[in-house]
Amino acid sequence: MIDVIDELHRRGLIAQSTDEDGLRAHLAEGPVAYYAGFDPTAPSLHVGHLLQFMVLRALQRAGHQPVVLVGGATGLIGDPRPSAERQLNDRGTVAAWVDRIREQVAPFLEVPAETEGLKGPIYVDNLEWTAPVSAIDFLRDLGKHFRVSQMLAKEAVSARLNSEAGISYTEFSYQILQANDYRELHRRHGVTLQTGGSDQWGNLTAGIDLVRRTEGARVHALSTPLVTRSDGTKFGKSEGGAVWLDPALTSPYAFFQFWLNAEDADVRAWLPLYSERPAEEVDALVAESVERPAARTAQRALAEELTLLVHGPDELRQAEAAGRALFGREDLTALGEQALGAALREAGSVTVDGDTPTVAQLLQLTGLVGSLSEARRTVKEGGAYLNNERVTDADAAPGDDAWLPGGWLVLRRGKRAVAGVQRGTTP
Repeated sequence: MIDVIDELHRRGLIAQSTDEDGLRAHLAEGPVAYYAGFDPTAPSLHVGHLLQFMVLRALQRAGHQPVVLVGGATGLIGDPRPSAERQLNDRGTVAAWVDRIREQVAPFLEVPAETEGLKGPIYVDNLEWTAPVSAIDFLRDLGKHFRVSQMLAKEAVSARLNSEAGISYTEFSYQILQANDYRELHRRHGVTLQTGGSDQWGNLTAGIDLVRRTEGARVHALSTPLVTRSDGTKFGKSEGGAVWLDPALTSPYAFFQFWLNAEDADVRAWLPLYSERPAEEVDALVAESVERPAARTAQRALAEELTLLVHGPDELRQAEAAGRALFGREDLTALGEQALGAALREAGSVTVDGDTPTVAQLLQLTGLVGSLSEARRTVKEGGAYLNNERVTDADAAPGDDAWLPGGWLVLRRGKRAVAGVQRGTTP
């Protein structure tokens, strides 16, 4: 067995663990079953969840058995947030999200039939064992094992107690349900390790304690660090909001661009966490980022690796082609209508109805310039492009033959500022 704990430490993926020496010895004894849980509080997972998959995949490569829980029960309640009560979603919505997230998880852990030595994932839904529990059983068989003082010490709970919002018993009881998940998975699948984010540490240890009290068994947990940007802002957000794993919510192009546009300091911190390349390759990419930051080699390597992992080779090729085409390095007409539209919506676009405005007006409408005079100056200086062709007449309107598939025009100012114009309905 590979000493996977060393690998996880090298990559910076362990923030906390229970009895690390004991866990290391336990993993060395032979394949163990381990799990991570994902609550369907939205129709998709986002890039913040990727760190958990890095841990799940590393343990899987070391020969261990992954168990993936999508919380059809806990998703109906929601883990307490520090600031305010979660909005509760109806059962039908949560059930649909469970199915979507289950499909989303599959590519990360599925093992080809011809692969030897790797164990495919076991998928579970905690609604299966939570729904049949009555209120009396919940209080008698589960509630009696929890001390309120320990539950109050959880960071998210204490933060809410000290706020004007307070906390409902619904959210307060969440940690009991998650702890019971560990017990049930230990009983059903022999799970002896749970992984999760560092903000889940109180829930993880509650599960360990419940298994010990009710089963007399010794089990383990480890948590991943909180990932932030170098400027302190929240990781996983773009200008349009969360960066989702679902291509219908965040296009593969936008996903690719999120990593490609990372700040140098961020990509140096994120590479070890998210890249599964050998250590020497990661170190070389970090070193190149320091020596030649303008080349953005590290950003491109991470963007390619993660887009391939999340969306597959075809979407990676289209995302790369769209980037090259928008910035003048490839033929725009070679892009499919869907790829072009997704890229331009992410870059920023406007819709025009009726007669087509002039290039100067379009440059102003898209926000590439602040005024018509600035637009004309940009054209005069040779810095304005329409469909990757340099514009020479600021007051000419694009003809019918200029519109690309899907009714798009691509405007660019200089090398990096791009926007789209979509043709609306003509009166």
